[in-house]
Amino acid sequence: MKVSLNWLTDYVDISVSAAELGEQLTQIGLNLEEIIETPTDVVLDLEVTSNRPDCLGHLGIAREIAAASGAHFRPPQIPNPPTSGKVGDLAAVEVLDDDLCPRYTARVIRGVKVGPSPGWMVERLEAIGLRSINNIVDATNYVLMEYSQPLHSFDYDKLTDHKIIVRRAESGEMLVSIDETHCRLDEQMLVIADAEKCVAIAGVMGGLSTEVTEATSNVLIESAQFDPLVTRRTSRTLQLMSESNYRFERGVDPVGVNEASLRAAQLIIEIAGGELAEGVLDVWADPWKPRTVSLRPERCDALLGVETPQQRQKEILSALGLSPKLEGGSIVCTIPSHRADLQREVDLIEEVARVQGYDIIPVSSHVTHSVRAEGLPQQTRRMVTEAMTGGGFDETVTSTFVDGEEAALFGPEGSVSVDTIARKTNNVLRATLIPSLLRACKTNQDNANPDVSLFELAGVFVPKENSALTEERVELAAVSTRDLRTLRGVLEEAVFSVVGQAVLTVRPESVKGFADGISAVVLIDSEPVGSLGMIAGEVLDYYGLNPDRPIAAGRISFDALLARAGAERGYEPLAKFPPVRRDLSVVVDGGVTWGGLLETVLGLNQPMRVGLDYVTTYRGEQIGGGRKSVTFTVTYRSQQATLRSEEVDAQIDEIVSVLKKEFAAELRA
Repeated sequence: MKVSLNWLTDYVDISVSAAELGEQLTQIGLNLEEIIETPTDVVLDLEVTSNRPDCLGHLGIAREIAAASGAHFRPPQIPNPPTSGKVGDLAAVEVLDDDLCPRYTARVIRGVKVGPSPGWMVERLEAIGLRSINNIVDATNYVLMEYSQPLHSFDYDKLTDHKIIVRRAESGEMLVSIDETHCRLDEQMLVIADAEKCVAIAGVMGGLSTEVTEATSNVLIESAQFDPLVTRRTSRTLQLMSESNYRFERGVDPVGVNEASLRAAQLIIEIAGGELAEGVLDVWADPWKPRTVSLRPERCDALLGVETPQQRQKEILSALGLSPKLEGGSIVCTIPSHRADLQREVDLIEEVARVQGYDIIPVSSHVTHSVRAEGLPQQTRRMVTEAMTGGGFDETVTSTFVDGEEAALFGPEGSVSVDTIARKTNNVLRATLIPSLLRACKTNQDNANPDVSLFELAGVFVPKENSALTEERVELAAVSTRDLRTLRGVLEEAVFSVVGQAVLTVRPESVKGFADGISAVVLIDSEPVGSLGMIAGEVLDYYGLNPDRPIAAGRISFDALLARAGAERGYEPLAKFPPVRRDLSVVVDGGVTWGGLLETVLGLNQPMRVGLDYVTTYRGEQIGGGRKSVTFTVTYRSQQATLRSEEVDAQIDEIVSVLKKEFAAELRA
């Protein structure tokens, strides 16, 4: 933001040099970047933070100087100019989308003479980098840099039916802007139209068809408030940048909209002549209401670490225009419309600090802080992460948002999305991490790294039943181009690193986004906590992933793990005697699952059995059609003595017998 020193002195007395003024402004949060000397002026180039759009005009800077120095602040005095006719008889304004245009005002000035601007105005505009156009345009630009309120002047006679309609653009609608850019608009953009056509892009730039020229004799002055997000999106989409959209994107003073319009009318009549129509067309959907914020003086002292007398706190807040009043031991401030950034007590404390001076806050040579032991949530996260990385998986950090089509691939219905005006794509809060991980797989594939194993531990947003709200949960998810068995094993290791002696099982079940017949629900102690399987072919196709390189995926509720974490674990002394392992291969029908076999064997009362592990499944001509051979290992061990073969044989015979009875299983030779 370039500021003219000559211009500033219209509103506040400055008794220090430009360098000293720059230092003073830096101390109150407006960093001085450069001092530029012109033949007739001194210009300060200031860095203005995005939360202070009021300081994007000379009045805002002057107000800050007055508060910091104690000088008197003198805003422009705007006399009531003579009027002719009523504006309501000359023009009309209709706002069709007040969410995107909370306030729109219009004034009409007739009989102006367009020509060069006076030297003092040209000098000030050029000093801060603006080119002089003509007296009408220069007057609106002058007010823009004075009030930080963008305005636009239309040739009144070129507006069909002398009507202004604020509406969304039609898809494919065209406009040639005043810089002769041909703009193709869409329905997410806001435009200013007359009764027939679009004449300006709201908050960004006016149209060539209604610009003010030397032939103009009547003008309509627009001063409005537009939605910051829509303005930013429109500007970036059309690649149109202006001083106007820069300010609308940061927010303008809703009350100052009308004052800036009146100030522009005053200047135009002063330098271009003409008569102002009486009144203003003002469409204001929800008029601004002042809010109050309280400050506890003792809290201010405690937070800053230095005592500031209560009266001094009031003086600072009063100098900033906050109208402080002492009520019940607190200083209650009425926040002006140009300070939308002041919302909490700590904001007022910051105002006291920066005006009082940050340099008075004591600085200690030693900083102490308490060190706390790692809490259970952090410990559980660390253990899960270590288990996953130990299994060869790389951790990722991905965006919380996915596209709507992606969300539908894995469900559930009812995912929460951002308004498409603010975010047209990737605007749905993910309900699972798997879509984000598949995107990462695609990125790796595109960069010649097709073999990946990735995991993420992060938040997901699951719709609540019978509610428009969502519930944030934490999920552990993983994808891998290795086989499903490996992925399951690593996930199991992550689970058991936390929950210890819980029983983890899988139940074959169709899961959205996974291939039919190769998906399952994961259960811990019979409670469903996630799912795993192979990603469906149509999902791989959606992401553009190589169908010849299948991807295994799994997800587990971290909240379920955390609920079981920290439980005391039991243990037994290591046995002195060696284990005995027997491999069994049983032939069963193709529909029999390992889970069913496992449950049946575990149901037998065999105290010496200490392990039961799946090995492999075989299908082939030797087995016969519709049948398969399942191989597993059973481990036995005694704490009292070395087991004899006949003892183990008896246990194995019992297993074979029950499997034959339950599943018509045959022992494979």
